[in-house]
Amino acid sequence: MSGAADVEYTGVRELRGPLVVVEGVSGVGWDEFATISVGPGERRHGLVLEVDRDLAVVQVLEDTAGMDRTRTRVAFSGAPLRVPVGTGWLGRVCDGRGEPADGGPPVLGDTDAAVGGAPINPVRREPPNEPVLTGVAAVDVLTTLVRGQKLPVFSAAGLPHLELAVQIAAQAACAGEPFAVVFAGMGLTHADAAFVRTALAGRSAARDLVLLVNTADDPVIERLLTPRIALTVAEHLAFAQGRHVLVVMTDMTAYAEALREVSAARGETPARRAYPGYLYSDLASLYERCGRIRGRPGSVTVLPVLTMPAGDITHPVPDLTGYITEGQIVLSAEAHAAGAYPPVDPLASLSRLMRRGAGAGRTRADHPDVAAQLIAALARSRQVRELADLIGRPALSPTDLRHLDLADVFRERFLAQGATENRSLDESLDRAWEVLLTLPRSQLGMLPARLLDARRPPSADGTDRAGTP
Repeated sequence: MSGAADVEYTGVRELRGPLVVVEGVSGVGWDEFATISVGPGERRHGLVLEVDRDLAVVQVLEDTAGMDRTRTRVAFSGAPLRVPVGTGWLGRVCDGRGEPADGGPPVLGDTDAAVGGAPINPVRREPPNEPVLTGVAAVDVLTTLVRGQKLPVFSAAGLPHLELAVQIAAQAACAGEPFAVVFAGMGLTHADAAFVRTALAGRSAARDLVLLVNTADDPVIERLLTPRIALTVAEHLAFAQGRHVLVVMTDMTAYAEALREVSAARGETPARRAYPGYLYSDLASLYERCGRIRGRPGSVTVLPVLTMPAGDITHPVPDLTGYITEGQIVLSAEAHAAGAYPPVDPLASLSRLMRRGAGAGRTRADHPDVAAQLIAALARSRQVRELADLIGRPALSPTDLRHLDLADVFRERFLAQGATENRSLDESLDRAWEVLLTLPRSQLGMLPARLLDARRPPSADGTDRAGTP
């Protein structure tokens, strides 16, 4: 990151939280990069948030702590913040501003790109139609992630969303095609940051991972920059280098809270729950940078992870995220309490683009039918459980009892897997079949007869092997 200017302004009117108000400026524009001299040999960096006549409001990436208004000088670069881009990022660990955190030299690249970026022009978008396999059965089978998709993970405090995000980042692949992962951690504790670095060390050593880590005690402004740098790096790897790139961003709630804090420091009128009124457009400016571009190789797929305060899915961050993205993976406190990992709630989860990335030639021919039947069976199982709570298990029919037991079989044989277990799609689908075949054939009406015959041929007397017509 660099910026130079011939003029340094000394008219600092005010230091307010992470903001510096500079007066007497001319020719300064919104989103310009600024270099701030705060003492002999000490420099900080900032971005212009607002310009009003001869006043400029600059957000300081390293915060204003320890700065003296009378000795501060600000130089404006005349251009937005830019970072070097290229394969030099692969295998590196950096802080939230892209500065090395692994003891290595600064990241270099053949070219640079503006951090602000831009959403892909809808006219140039190529529809997503190939899967990104994560090695997590609940994701690959029931909410298949498709290249170019934005699919968030909705979680709550105390649930293992970070573990799931790291597992997906460590295991994801695109059927042998050039692939890379950009992991952006925001507001992490030092223990969580150490866990992420350790768990992803193998992928980093293979030089197909970029790791950006912003910790909870880093300046809050840095948190706003982290996902933008991650996406800028990913876009170049995808559209210039021809890689399929998965961008994992966690936790987007920490990002939104940083946005709210900066908005309050600027004195802006708050909207829902004190978040700024532009929260929707700000989140969209990040999420809409994913996709595929017609005529270019590569893709950018985004997996944002966010925690819902008090588990409230109507909270502004998950609520607005749901409007922008193409489905959601929802983690369940109930499944977590039962000891299941990952604790995915299959009936609350959805991938709206799954049909484009699943089926013959993409995953497996029986995949869409198996997934649809499994969801239907789980929905019936939940209804039967509610009925059993009202009338008691002894009053249920034999078929209802099969549905009641299906939920336990699903959790134990399909959902549960190790936090480092990379399950193949074939094994995941075979386990899904194992769950479904605990039901009578008559309850599997969404599966074509040819598939059922291949897995469990009907007996000569017209009953299935379990003896149920």
